[in-house]
Amino acid sequence: MTADPAPSRNRPLALVTGASSGIGLELARQFAGAGFDLVVTAEDAELAGAATSLRSSGGEVLAVQADLRSAQGVERVWAAVQERGRPLDAAAINAGVGFGRAFVDQDLDDVLSMVDLNCRSTAHLAHLVGRDMASRRRGRVLFTSSIASTMPGPNQAVYNATKSFVQSLAEALQVELQDVGVTVTSLMPGPTRTEFFDRGNLADTPIGQGPQDDPADVARQGFEALMAGKRRVVAASLMTRVMEAGNKVLPDRVKAAANKVMAKPLS
Repeated sequence: MTADPAPSRNRPLALVTGASSGIGLELARQFAGAGFDLVVTAEDAELAGAATSLRSSGGEVLAVQADLRSAQGVERVWAAVQERGRPLDAAAINAGVGFGRAFVDQDLDDVLSMVDLNCRSTAHLAHLVGRDMASRRRGRVLFTSSIASTMPGPNQAVYNATKSFVQSLAEALQVELQDVGVTVTSLMPGPTRTEFFDRGNLADTPIGQGPQDDPADVARQGFEALMAGKRRVVAASLMTRVMEAGNKVLPDRVKAAANKVMAKPLS
């Protein structure tokens, strides 16, 4: 773990997972720019550089390199938050991964690893964060869901299913926590210009090569929605909002057929 030597206890504190790059890093920048101190986590070595860049805003940044696929990783991050000796004002539960290709062609270990990160760790961390905030009757939680949560995902079957889990969990917690002073916001990006497509074996697909939103715009809209106490935000472009609106009315079989084409390798 690395941190600045002199924390400022007068600043609010936020936790951001998956903060080494992409939407997670941009969310952390939004918090830092708004005067939050940070606990940031990711599993990869890029986290150290991300934390260094975040410190330019003048706040405390604690970087915790941990693999959230394991319960031990989640508990390690939560212990680091508690060791701050301060209330956690906001949490952006953002860490996630996706893999493309037909379900039966995917490696089973990759599939189960995706479920562990996208679903298990999300529920585990949300439980710890939610209990803490509910006991204090104060806090804000942002879940990074996806427009993929609104459709079946041939060639991305498990990824879409995990995001449906995240979306459903967020919507349920919105109701459960609304009377105890804790707001829950779902951020629903569409295709976004991050490492997701390269890491997920989706770079050579129509969706991987098509228009993609700027992660800074996605994060800004997500942060603004979180701070306003909104239940969800579809970010960032008009294209994504049109996609989400269409998914509300199209039959699942039509959405599934479209996703199959968009996530199918071009070669």
